[in-house]
Amino acid sequence: MPSAAPRSLTLTALESLPLVQRGDDLAALLADALQREGLGLTAADVVVVAQKIVSKAEGRTVDLATIKASRRAVVLAARTRKDARLVQLILNESKQVLRVGREVIIVEHRNGFILANAGIDQSNVGPDDPDNHALLLPANCDLSARRLRAGLRSRCGVAPGVLIIDSIGRAWRRGTIGQALGAAGLTALADLRGDPDLFGRALRSTEVGSIDELAAAASILMGQAGERRPAVIVRGFPVLAANGAGAVTLQRPEDEDMFR
Repeated sequence: MPSAAPRSLTLTALESLPLVQRGDDLAALLADALQREGLGLTAADVVVVAQKIVSKAEGRTVDLATIKASRRAVVLAARTRKDARLVQLILNESKQVLRVGREVIIVEHRNGFILANAGIDQSNVGPDDPDNHALLLPANCDLSARRLRAGLRSRCGVAPGVLIIDSIGRAWRRGTIGQALGAAGLTALADLRGDPDLFGRALRSTEVGSIDELAAAASILMGQAGERRPAVIVRGFPVLAANGAGAVTLQRPEDEDMFR
Protein backbone atom coordinates (compact mmCIF):
# COMPACT_ATOMS: atom_id res chain seq x y z
CA MET A 1 0.00 0.00 0.00
CA PRO A 2 1.28 3.50 -0.74
CA SER A 3 1.79 5.82 2.20
CA ALA A 4 -0.64 8.59 3.11
CA ALA A 5 -0.87 11.74 1.02
CA PRO A 6 2.19 13.95 1.58
CA ARG A 7 1.95 17.32 3.27
CA SER A 8 4.26 18.88 0.69
CA LEU A 9 6.05 18.14 -2.57
CA THR A 10 9.10 19.82 -4.04
CA LEU A 11 9.24 20.15 -7.82
CA THR A 12 12.28 21.67 -9.51
CA ALA A 13 12.56 22.18 -13.26
CA LEU A 14 15.97 21.67 -14.88
CA GLU A 15 16.92 24.71 -16.93
CA SER A 16 20.24 23.74 -18.55
CA LEU A 17 19.31 20.79 -20.75
CA PRO A 18 20.49 21.26 -24.34
CA LEU A 19 18.15 20.74 -27.26
CA VAL A 20 17.82 16.97 -27.60
CA GLN A 21 18.83 15.37 -30.89
CA ARG A 22 18.29 11.95 -32.43
CA GLY A 23 20.51 9.35 -30.75
CA ASP A 24 21.31 11.43 -27.66
CA ASP A 25 21.88 9.62 -24.37
CA LEU A 26 19.06 11.21 -22.40
CA ALA A 27 20.25 9.81 -19.06
CA ALA A 28 23.67 11.37 -19.64
CA LEU A 29 22.13 14.74 -20.53
CA LEU A 30 20.00 14.67 -17.38
CA ALA A 31 22.93 13.64 -15.17
CA ASP A 32 25.06 16.48 -16.57
CA ALA A 33 22.26 19.01 -16.03
CA LEU A 34 21.76 17.84 -12.45
CA GLN A 35 25.44 18.35 -11.77
CA ARG A 36 25.54 21.80 -13.40
CA GLU A 37 22.56 22.94 -11.36
CA GLY A 38 23.83 21.50 -8.08
CA LEU A 39 20.98 19.05 -7.69
CA GLY A 40 21.58 15.62 -6.25
CA LEU A 41 19.44 12.61 -7.08
CA THR A 42 18.16 9.95 -4.71
CA ALA A 43 16.26 6.71 -5.17
CA ALA A 44 13.25 8.40 -3.54
CA ASP A 45 13.08 11.11 -6.22
CA VAL A 46 11.04 11.09 -9.42
CA VAL A 47 12.45 12.35 -12.72
CA VAL A 48 9.60 13.62 -14.89
CA VAL A 49 10.43 14.18 -18.56
CA ALA A 50 8.42 15.51 -21.47
CA GLN A 51 7.53 12.93 -24.09
CA LYS A 52 8.96 15.22 -26.74
CA ILE A 53 12.58 14.85 -25.67
CA VAL A 54 12.21 11.08 -25.34
CA SER A 55 10.76 10.86 -28.85
CA LYS A 56 13.53 13.07 -30.25
CA ALA A 57 16.27 10.99 -28.65
CA GLU A 58 14.64 7.83 -30.00
CA GLY A 59 14.52 9.21 -33.54
CA ARG A 60 10.73 9.46 -33.80
CA THR A 61 10.83 12.56 -36.02
CA VAL A 62 9.26 12.00 -39.44
CA ASP A 63 9.81 14.01 -42.63
CA LEU A 64 6.35 14.39 -44.17
CA ALA A 65 7.93 14.36 -47.62
CA THR A 66 8.50 10.62 -47.11
CA ILE A 67 4.81 9.93 -46.42
CA LYS A 68 2.37 8.96 -49.17
CA ALA A 69 -1.26 9.65 -48.28
CA SER A 70 -3.83 6.92 -48.88
CA ARG A 71 -7.29 7.60 -50.25
CA ARG A 72 -8.74 7.34 -46.74
CA ALA A 73 -6.20 9.90 -45.47
CA VAL A 74 -7.13 12.31 -48.26
CA VAL A 75 -10.83 12.02 -47.39
CA LEU A 76 -10.18 12.60 -43.69
CA ALA A 77 -7.85 15.48 -44.48
CA ALA A 78 -10.66 17.23 -46.35
CA ARG A 79 -12.99 16.78 -43.37
CA THR A 80 -10.47 17.93 -40.79
CA ARG A 81 -8.55 20.55 -42.82
CA LYS A 82 -5.29 18.81 -42.00
CA ASP A 83 -2.34 17.88 -44.19
CA ALA A 84 -3.15 14.50 -45.77
CA ARG A 85 0.36 13.27 -45.03
CA LEU A 86 -0.11 14.09 -41.37
CA VAL A 87 -3.45 12.28 -41.38
CA GLN A 88 -1.71 9.24 -42.87
CA LEU A 89 0.76 9.27 -39.98
CA ILE A 90 -2.16 9.42 -37.54
CA LEU A 91 -3.72 6.38 -39.22
CA ASN A 92 -0.40 4.54 -39.18
CA GLU A 93 -0.05 5.09 -35.43
CA SER A 94 -3.63 4.12 -34.54
CA LYS A 95 -5.62 0.97 -33.91
CA GLN A 96 -8.91 2.67 -34.82
CA VAL A 97 -10.45 6.06 -35.47
CA LEU A 98 -13.15 6.89 -32.91
CA ARG A 99 -14.28 10.43 -33.81
CA VAL A 100 -13.51 12.99 -36.50
CA GLY A 101 -14.01 16.73 -36.18
CA ARG A 102 -12.59 19.97 -37.46
CA GLU A 103 -8.82 19.96 -36.93
CA VAL A 104 -8.95 16.79 -34.82
CA ILE A 105 -9.09 13.01 -35.16
CA ILE A 106 -9.71 11.07 -31.94
CA VAL A 107 -8.09 7.65 -32.09
CA GLU A 108 -7.09 4.65 -30.09
CA HIS A 109 -3.31 4.74 -30.33
CA ARG A 110 -1.31 1.57 -30.91
CA ASN A 111 -0.18 1.88 -27.28
CA GLY A 112 -3.82 1.88 -26.13
CA PHE A 113 -4.19 5.59 -25.34
CA ILE A 114 -7.36 7.38 -26.44
CA LEU A 115 -6.17 10.77 -27.64
CA ALA A 116 -6.28 13.38 -30.37
CA ASN A 117 -4.25 12.95 -33.55
CA ALA A 118 -2.39 9.91 -32.17
CA GLY A 119 -0.31 12.27 -30.03
CA ILE A 120 1.55 13.43 -33.13
CA ASP A 121 2.89 16.96 -32.74
CA GLN A 122 4.58 19.60 -34.87
CA SER A 123 5.37 22.19 -32.19
CA ASN A 124 8.95 22.48 -30.91
CA VAL A 125 10.03 19.68 -33.24
CA GLY A 126 13.01 21.54 -34.71
CA PRO A 127 14.15 24.80 -36.25
CA ASP A 128 14.53 23.50 -39.82
CA ASP A 129 11.34 23.34 -41.89
CA PRO A 130 9.08 22.58 -38.87
CA ASP A 131 5.86 22.61 -40.92
CA ASN A 132 7.02 19.55 -42.85
CA HIS A 133 8.16 17.43 -39.92
CA ALA A 134 6.20 15.70 -37.20
CA LEU A 135 7.06 13.92 -33.97
CA LEU A 136 5.53 10.56 -33.02
CA LEU A 137 5.09 9.17 -29.53
CA PRO A 138 7.69 6.65 -28.36
CA ALA A 139 6.96 3.17 -29.67
CA ASN A 140 6.54 1.90 -26.09
CA CYS A 141 6.41 4.61 -23.41
CA ASP A 142 6.73 2.28 -20.40
CA LEU A 143 9.75 0.60 -21.98
CA SER A 144 11.28 4.02 -22.64
CA ALA A 145 10.76 4.90 -18.96
CA ARG A 146 12.43 1.68 -17.83
CA ARG A 147 15.39 2.28 -20.11
CA LEU A 148 15.81 5.84 -18.86
CA ARG A 149 15.65 4.64 -15.26
CA ALA A 150 18.37 2.07 -15.96
CA GLY A 151 20.48 4.78 -17.61
CA LEU A 152 20.12 7.06 -14.60
CA ARG A 153 21.09 4.18 -12.30
CA SER A 154 24.25 3.71 -14.37
CA ARG A 155 25.08 7.44 -14.47
CA CYS A 156 24.02 8.54 -10.98
CA GLY A 157 24.28 5.38 -8.89
CA VAL A 158 20.59 5.45 -7.89
CA ALA A 159 17.38 4.44 -9.63
CA PRO A 160 14.73 7.14 -9.18
CA GLY A 161 11.16 6.85 -10.34
CA VAL A 162 10.79 7.94 -13.97
CA LEU A 163 7.69 9.44 -15.54
CA ILE A 164 7.16 10.36 -19.20
CA ILE A 165 4.35 12.85 -19.72
CA ASP A 166 2.56 14.78 -22.45
CA SER A 167 -0.16 17.41 -22.64
CA ILE A 168 -3.45 15.75 -23.53
CA GLY A 169 -6.99 17.07 -23.95
CA ARG A 170 -10.03 15.60 -22.19
CA ALA A 171 -13.33 14.72 -23.76
CA TRP A 172 -15.58 16.83 -21.53
CA ARG A 173 -13.17 19.55 -20.41
CA ARG A 174 -11.49 22.38 -22.26
CA GLY A 175 -7.74 22.76 -22.08
CA THR A 176 -4.89 20.29 -22.03
CA ILE A 177 -3.37 18.81 -18.90
CA GLY A 178 -0.22 16.84 -18.20
CA GLN A 179 -0.83 13.10 -18.35
CA ALA A 180 1.40 10.09 -17.80
CA LEU A 181 2.37 8.08 -20.87
CA GLY A 182 5.15 5.95 -19.43
CA ALA A 183 6.34 5.11 -15.92
CA ALA A 184 8.98 3.08 -14.13
CA GLY A 185 9.58 2.63 -10.41
CA LEU A 186 6.23 4.17 -9.48
CA THR A 187 2.81 3.05 -8.31
CA ALA A 188 0.70 4.12 -11.26
CA LEU A 189 -2.68 3.35 -9.72
CA ALA A 190 -3.00 3.69 -5.95
CA ASP A 191 -5.73 1.32 -4.76
CA LEU A 192 -7.40 2.79 -1.66
CA ARG A 193 -10.32 0.39 -1.58
CA GLY A 194 -10.80 -0.83 1.98
CA ASP A 195 -9.04 2.14 3.54
CA PRO A 196 -11.13 4.06 6.09
CA ASP A 197 -12.40 7.55 5.37
CA LEU A 198 -12.44 10.34 7.97
CA PHE A 199 -15.27 8.65 9.87
CA GLY A 200 -14.09 5.06 9.53
CA ARG A 201 -16.24 4.07 6.54
CA ALA A 202 -14.32 1.75 4.21
CA LEU A 203 -13.72 3.14 0.74
CA ARG A 204 -15.38 0.93 -1.86
CA SER A 205 -14.21 2.17 -5.26
CA THR A 206 -11.44 4.72 -4.79
CA GLU A 207 -8.44 4.19 -7.05
CA VAL A 208 -6.15 7.18 -7.56
CA GLY A 209 -4.29 7.77 -10.81
CA SER A 210 -1.28 8.94 -8.84
CA ILE A 211 1.10 9.31 -11.78
CA ASP A 212 -1.44 11.42 -13.70
CA GLU A 213 -1.71 13.72 -10.70
CA LEU A 214 2.07 14.06 -10.64
CA ALA A 215 2.17 14.59 -14.40
CA ALA A 216 -0.24 17.51 -14.10
CA ALA A 217 1.88 19.11 -11.37
CA ALA A 218 5.13 18.76 -13.32
CA SER A 219 3.50 20.10 -16.48
CA ILE A 220 2.93 23.45 -14.74
CA LEU A 221 6.69 23.93 -14.46
CA MET A 222 7.46 22.61 -17.94
CA GLY A 223 5.13 25.05 -19.71
CA GLN A 224 3.69 24.67 -23.18
CA ALA A 225 5.63 27.05 -25.43
CA GLY A 226 9.28 28.13 -25.46
CA GLU A 227 10.19 27.61 -21.80
CA ARG A 228 12.81 24.89 -22.48
CA ARG A 229 12.09 23.05 -19.23
CA PRO A 230 11.42 19.47 -20.37
CA ALA A 231 12.52 17.79 -17.14
CA VAL A 232 11.38 18.18 -13.53
CA ILE A 233 12.81 16.60 -10.39
CA VAL A 234 10.19 15.71 -7.76
CA ARG A 235 10.98 15.13 -4.11
CA GLY A 236 8.47 13.81 -1.56
CA PHE A 237 6.22 11.76 -3.87
CA PRO A 238 5.01 8.87 -1.69
CA VAL A 239 4.07 6.17 -4.18
CA LEU A 240 7.36 4.74 -5.40
CA ALA A 241 7.47 1.05 -6.28
CA ALA A 242 10.49 -1.07 -7.13
CA ASN A 243 8.69 -2.83 -9.97
CA GLY A 244 5.69 -0.69 -10.87
CA ALA A 245 3.47 -1.97 -13.67
CA GLY A 246 3.81 1.22 -15.73
CA ALA A 247 1.37 3.75 -17.10
CA VAL A 248 -0.42 1.03 -19.06
CA THR A 249 -2.12 0.19 -15.74
CA LEU A 250 -4.27 3.32 -16.08
CA GLN A 251 -5.80 2.32 -19.41
CA ARG A 252 -9.40 1.30 -18.89
CA PRO A 253 -10.20 -2.04 -20.57
CA GLU A 254 -12.75 -1.75 -23.35
CA ASP A 255 -15.24 -3.93 -21.49
CA GLU A 256 -15.27 -1.26 -18.74
CA ASP A 257 -15.68 1.60 -21.20
CA MET A 258 -19.21 2.98 -20.89
CA PHE A 259 -18.88 5.47 -23.74
CA ARG A 260 -17.58 3.56 -26.75
